[in-house]
Amino acid sequence: MRFDRGQLLIYAVTDRAWTGKMSLYDQVETALKGGATMVQMREKGLTDENVQDYLEEARRLRRLTERYNVPFLIDDHVKLALLCGADGVHVGQSDMEAGRAREILGPDKILGVTAKTVEQALKAQDQGADYLGSGAVFGTSTKSDALPMTKERLGEICRSVSIPVVAIGGICLENIEKLQGSQVAGAAIVSGIFGARDIEATTRQLRKKMEKCL
Repeated sequence: MRFDRGQLLIYAVTDRAWTGKMSLYDQVETALKGGATMVQMREKGLTDENVQDYLEEARRLRRLTERYNVPFLIDDHVKLALLCGADGVHVGQSDMEAGRAREILGPDKILGVTAKTVEQALKAQDQGADYLGSGAVFGTSTKSDALPMTKERLGEICRSVSIPVVAIGGICLENIEKLQGSQVAGAAIVSGIFGARDIEATTRQLRKKMEKCL
């Protein structure tokens, strides 16, 4: 799938902590119905040893996102991404180096890289990243070690590179409009989507607000 910055508008990132009565598959489909423009499967327990345990679900989600013509990425795990036919991978600073990930993925897959400083942003761009994820913009409940990022720092990162930047960290309906003026291409959202009582309606509202911000 060809990548363009518009696909980052509402970037839904999964977290099993929020599944409750719905399956992960059903949650993702509901978010897609609400207008999510990209989906990332993030599995904190995923390792090289248990990758087969996640493969069938990753393939099902891949087929689902294809129906909605939305890119499907795997967090941190290049092997699973290749096995399930995902559109790409997102790697953090403590995961596989971006250059190595690009080497394995080849030129046609989407590569996202976490960047918390201008230096990290420039390095990721040089190593073949298609987009950057920067935060935590409003703090976060999903990563205990994620330090809040100022709007000024976020703007600096956006201006330092020619590739798009997506904001992440504690983004929800109540604060997404604060991203206005930061030059981000979109918002990566975990609990703000999957922790919502009505995922479809919330995703639709998030998308409307983000479109206004841009």
